Amino acid sequence: MKTMIIGAGKLGYKLASALSTGDNQVTVVDSDSEVLEKVSEHLDVMVVKANGVQIDMLKELDIKSYNLVIAVTDSDETNMIICSLAKKLGCDKTIARVRNPEYARQKNFIAQAMGIDYIVNPELATAKEIIRYLLKSYSFYSGDFADGRILMVDFIADCLPGFVGKKIHELEDINDLLIVAISRNGEVIIPSGSSSILEKDIVYVIGKRENIEQLAKRCKSSLPTSSIRKVMILGGGKLGYYLAEKLSDQNIFVKIIEQKKERCEYLSEKLNGVLVICGDGTDPSLLDDEDISNMDAFISVTGFDEENLLMTLIAKQAGVKKVIAKISKPSYEKIIERLGVDIAISPIDITASDILKYIRGGRAVSVSLLLGGQAEVTEIIADENMPIIGKPLSQLGLPEGIIIGAIAHRGKVIIPNGSSVITPGDRFVVFCLSSEIAALEAIFKRVKGRGFGELWNRGKGAGKSARS
Repeated sequence: MKTMIIGAGKLGYKLASALSTGDNQVTVVDSDSEVLEKVSEHLDVMVVKANGVQIDMLKELDIKSYNLVIAVTDSDETNMIICSLAKKLGCDKTIARVRNPEYARQKNFIAQAMGIDYIVNPELATAKEIIRYLLKSYSFYSGDFADGRILMVDFIADCLPGFVGKKIHELEDINDLLIVAISRNGEVIIPSGSSSILEKDIVYVIGKRENIEQLAKRCKSSLPTSSIRKVMILGGGKLGYYLAEKLSDQNIFVKIIEQKKERCEYLSEKLNGVLVICGDGTDPSLLDDEDISNMDAFISVTGFDEENLLMTLIAKQAGVKKVIAKISKPSYEKIIERLGVDIAISPIDITASDILKYIRGGRAVSVSLLLGGQAEVTEIIADENMPIIGKPLSQLGLPEGIIIGAIAHRGKVIIPNGSSVITPGDRFVVFCLSSEIAALEAIFKRVKGRGFGELWNRGKGAGKSARS
């Protein structure tokens, strides 16, 4: 697949890193020499210094030979124009990042009028993800697969009685569950039965929904869904706006703190039933005045990672049950688990996952990036032309970094072992280290088709799941 990414910010870089594997050809365009130098130093992609709306530049790069253009500059309007121009000049597909709430209300019309195939809104997608965390019955990551029948969750090992100090094969009461990964000091470990679980480890477990929920009940940090009634949001930007709007729709009392007076006036005008406080949310006295200790959740979504992390820790010390921080710097993701923040969520990872799912077409049902992109979890619908069909998993020769964690077969969820076989129509969930993405694409490539990239190429020239 031949892809052009216009805009080399954090999201552009993340996408270029994710897509620059296998036979993919990636071109990154930006007008800033410094960011292009960073991209060039770390990724095997072509970089071009240019303005993405220059028609001559698009023609010179032979835009009609590209399967996909992804416009992720800082400007919604620029992204929409780039996609429109690229489409008219012969590019197959286009994706635009559009964040403004005013545009979000007319997304379908804009996409149709301007020839945009897919629009992503990081703040809206992140707001939905945060709300999903808040309203579920436990306070950690979870991914739903196979229409909700399969869950993958992470637990802090300390919160699970009888886990710390045990080897995986020594654990009791985890039948029909599979530990697919351990995060230790920010690094991902693919465990075997003899791997030991240590204090502060984050354990990723996959299995049937009912079995995961039983395990969750044993978790010391479990929190009843019904307890979320009052939420305080620090930061009234786009993400704060979407959060307040969606939470209010759930009949949850929302208090949002924003420092800029003009923005407060906008929020007060647009958000019905939301209490908007104009002030410095980092001021402890203001937080005390606004009764932070009686909040059920505190969400910090300002533009500064450090501020978000600090304020969530302060909220935790004040007795708030659930605290969530927005972060954008990958370097912070490795220390989150040691800070005591319930959830640190990255709009960049969420958006990149959304785009990757769309790029991979109808066979990839969902994609979740984990730990800043060190790994991903993908749900795939088995196709009769995939080379893995009908073969025992033990004979597939999958790398250590690829694990088939669960299979949904004819309405039943199977935690596979070496003798398990995938048949056409099955849904299977794959845990994959980022270093093995190219191998994943090759392994699950359709024999008579074009694999994950089939959507873009038309018309153009267990893993060791059961450790068995």
